[in-house]
Amino acid sequence: QVKLMESGGGSVQAGGSLRLTCTTSEYSYSAYRMAWFRQAPGKEREAIATIDSEGSTTYADSVKGRFTISKDTATFTLYLQMNSLKPEDTAMYFCAAGHAPPTDPMASVWYHFWGQGTQVTVSS
Repeated sequence: QVKLMESGGGSVQAGGSLRLTCTTSEYSYSAYRMAWFRQAPGKEREAIATIDSEGSTTYADSVKGRFTISKDTATFTLYLQMNSLKPEDTAMYFCAAGHAPPTDPMASVWYHFWGQGTQVTVSS
């Protein structure tokens, strides 16, 4: 059973920064593509960043240049550094793991393991 746990969410003013953390097991780290998703009230869940076992990353256009996904192989921790935050970034953020192919890394259908989420609120 793959367990994922997010932390680091909170409230911040527009233009500010937050770093989200997702702790996981070693197996998750080595076997799966890891990703960050978010879901705002009334909207569908969307992938915003993914990283594969070799460290290759993909980003949604909405966060490209502002958010950075990374991982620490020593501690099996996934990160999402979020800079220049905007009110439209307000959402519940989820860590996920799955066998997403490189041709379709952002589709939620490939991700079978999810954390419970951490709330990010950006005020204007």
